[in-house]
Amino acid sequence: MNILGIETSCDETAAAVVEDGRRILASIVASQVDLHARYGGIVPEVASRKHLENIIPVVEAALDASHCTLSDLGALAVTYGPGLAGSLLVGLNVAKALAMVRSLPLVGVNHLEGHIYANWLVEGDEPSLPALCLVVSGGHTDLVIMEGHGRYRRLGHTLDDAAGEAFDKVARLLGLGFPGGPAIERVARAAPALRLPRARVAGPYDFSFSGLKTAVLRLVQGEGDAPPVAETAAAFQEAVVDALVTKTVRAAQENQAAEILLAGGVAANSRLRQSLAQRLPAGRQGSPLPLRVPPLSLCTDNAAMIAACAYYRLRAGHQDGLDLDVQPGLRIG
Repeated sequence: MNILGIETSCDETAAAVVEDGRRILASIVASQVDLHARYGGIVPEVASRKHLENIIPVVEAALDASHCTLSDLGALAVTYGPGLAGSLLVGLNVAKALAMVRSLPLVGVNHLEGHIYANWLVEGDEPSLPALCLVVSGGHTDLVIMEGHGRYRRLGHTLDDAAGEAFDKVARLLGLGFPGGPAIERVARAAPALRLPRARVAGPYDFSFSGLKTAVLRLVQGEGDAPPVAETAAAFQEAVVDALVTKTVRAAQENQAAEILLAGGVAANSRLRQSLAQRLPAGRQGSPLPLRVPPLSLCTDNAAMIAACAYYRLRAGHQDGLDLDVQPGLRIG
């Protein structure tokens, strides 16, 4: 089955065609990074207007690249939340229109669940379940146990800033520009790291990054000479990575996960990948738990992950009606 996926939850306009939930036939992403860089962050109204310009050309490009027509599709998949309401509406309404005109099944996909399914687009066997999923992005930081397709149990989440959001804010404090994650990783490479505090929160699997952001602010605006930007960036990155890895390892051990899945835009951070790989807990056979990480192109927002997730939802008998609406504050688990 070929599924056309559409993703417009934030500032990327994306469309993809995926075969049987695992093979990408085409994946097209029109980024708005340069457009929003001048503002130091994403402007929702600007994003939604740009989606209106991009959506039809991006869908047509995905169909052309996959050598498919609408007649070759078995279903339409679309992100309906979480995200920016105006952006979500653009993709959802195009998907509903195509589904209605072609009498195709429509499947609404949770954006966060889609990120997890990027791991199904990696060559080789499917991930083993139950899997411990760290979903870490600009708007979300969640630890989730995936017990089966469509069956999730959220263990913890951020109590304030998401990790990616914290990267953006700290990069702005340090004058490194937008987006913050790649900028901080670039300048932090090979720099000696200071020691910044780690937040203590009541929930064993919850995160907090607002205090870390404040610690950086005090360093930058404090009396006397501020530490070099590279050292401050390295200290911030190390503190975030340490918090993410420590709680992921603990959650995997205590919940008897068969595998660890990394997902979301911050999963592209090489220090996070390296640290998690070095600290993998032992599995049932004594060897380290398998760690699965999508390629960089599937960590950031894309529509292939949305189509992959929809395939497994369709197999389970799930289908949405044309009354499907956006849910900007949707959660997982």
